[in-house]
Amino acid sequence: MSAPLVVDTEAIEYFAAKLRHETDPSDVAAALAAGDAFVLVDTRSHAAWHQGRARGAVHIPRAEIAARAATEIPAGTPVVVYCWGPACNGATRSAIEFLMLGYEVKEMIGGFEYWAREGLGVVDDAGEVDLAPDRLTTPLGEPGCDC
Repeated sequence: MSAPLVVDTEAIEYFAAKLRHETDPSDVAAALAAGDAFVLVDTRSHAAWHQGRARGAVHIPRAEIAARAATEIPAGTPVVVYCWGPACNGATRSAIEFLMLGYEVKEMIGGFEYWAREGLGVVDDAGEVDLAPDRLTTPLGEPGCDC
């Protein structure tokens, strides 16, 4: 006779909470393409924004969120924030800033680094930037990881 199945409800709650508060680049790109109602916010510096950003993002550096958010993003509009990448906690800090203003917020894990590495739309001040997908982050020739 085998032991009864034990479901770890604490772990389920933990992972469900992560999904309520985090998203990833391919899901964000799909949501933008579908016309979902949210604003993708690049919270990096002005220099970083000019160097390159996710197509469809608006720019509000973290230090300017409190002063600009209410005039640029209508109340009640969900927000997805990103910064440089996994080694940067700027998006986490930015999420807190938006939450303190009453916005519903998700953090795009992987940040701009993984957006670009997945070959998603990148623009800079000169226009479109053609970046090939990185085979370590996304299946080549496929419309996403389907995960």
